Amino acid sequence: MKHKHADLIHAWADGAQIEWRSKQYTSNQWYPNYSPNWDDDAEYRLKQKPNVIRCIVAEATSIAEVDYVQVFRSEFLPPNLRLTFDGETGKLKLAEVL
Repeated sequence: MKHKHADLIHAWADGAQIEWRSKQYTSNQWYPNYSPNWDDDAEYRLKQKPNVIRCIVAEATSIAEVDYVQVFRSEFLPPNLRLTFDGETGKLKLAEVL
């Protein structure tokens, strides 16, 4: 029978970074684990890449009767849009108006 954490153990042996959290506590916090014990009462995962956050300026404009949105970074204008991208997939997760 395959070990419960077999895939993660192989990834760790190949140099992957592992995170863990205890099933006994209600915290959703994951912690780095450099020497896992592979306990059955703990959860393990590959270390997640952090989300990427970009704060930008978005302005609606029109040129020659064509409407579009211009998006840019500015040293002079405060950002009015915060975009959060998933660290693993690069896909947009959240867009917030500031």
